[in-house]
Amino acid sequence: MPGLYYEEFEEGAEIEHPTRRTVTETDNILFCSMTLNLAPLHLDAEYSRNSIYGQRLVNSLYILGLVTGITVPDTTQGTTLGNLGFQEVSFPKPVFHGDTIRVRTEIVSKRESKSRNDSGIVYFRHYGINQRDEVVCDARRAGLMLKRSTVDRAA
Repeated sequence: MPGLYYEEFEEGAEIEHPTRRTVTETDNILFCSMTLNLAPLHLDAEYSRNSIYGQRLVNSLYILGLVTGITVPDTTQGTTLGNLGFQEVSFPKPVFHGDTIRVRTEIVSKRESKSRNDSGIVYFRHYGINQRDEVVCDARRAGLMLKRSTVDRAA
């Protein structure tokens, strides 16, 4: 499924993404290993048992990547020139092995690019939500999105 062009985004629109993902212990261990994040709160069950959570936490950067990735087919796949950055990210609730994450995206605003005539900037707010309807990730980001009118003229 292709993403949306700049003109197709409407401020205030909400997208409930159909893809969900149950986070596994393997996901967490592999991500921590690949990124060299050896924090015992993510990897050591005995250490984590004595933490305020009583169990290991899933790495928050994995959750940010998962939440952002789930949005791609419905928003930016094939229509983005790049992710311009995250303005604000928070993790209001922890994620544990076995939690299932779904994502809702709000289109906060958009504007024409000041330096390019083939694109505009869309400001997204992505909510990662667990099976208990708790927000576990709240991320605001900007994407540089192609304009359909530019693609249509080139065809």
